Amino acid sequence: MATNESVSGTKLEGGATGGTRGTTTIADNVVSTIAGIAVRETDGVYSVGKGASRALGAVKDRVSRSSDPGRGVKVEVGEKQTAIDLDIVVEYGATIVETARTIRTNVTEAVQTMTGLEVVEININVTDVHVPGDDDEDEDQDETSGKRVR
Repeated sequence: MATNESVSGTKLEGGATGGTRGTTTIADNVVSTIAGIAVRETDGVYSVGKGASRALGAVKDRVSRSSDPGRGVKVEVGEKQTAIDLDIVVEYGATIVETARTIRTNVTEAVQTMTGLEVVEININVTDVHVPGDDDEDEDQDETSGKRVR
């Protein structure tokens, strides 16, 4: 069952029988959400987004009690193709090259399966390495060190 459909600010036309039965439009944020979820499900990825966007996102997530899976993901969507840019933080010990390869595979499969778009490019910007225990040590240090105010 093939359909002639395109995506994003572009419209999908056609149906299973080949006749036009209307249009389907997929917004850019749909593609960024799909890609963001696929990235977050990849082993070796600690978080997605740059420092400032992660901090702002964490505050937004706490206030709205939801998360933004598209955070740290930028997409450019055409009629039949998409290009994706990702900012990630990897776990210490993860092989960055292998993690990037797995991200590309996972994101491509998810986006192509759900939207029908051909993923022509995935650029990955590794912005940091997360060392397990660093977050815990910072919190413990605040509690045990001499605070100026209580």
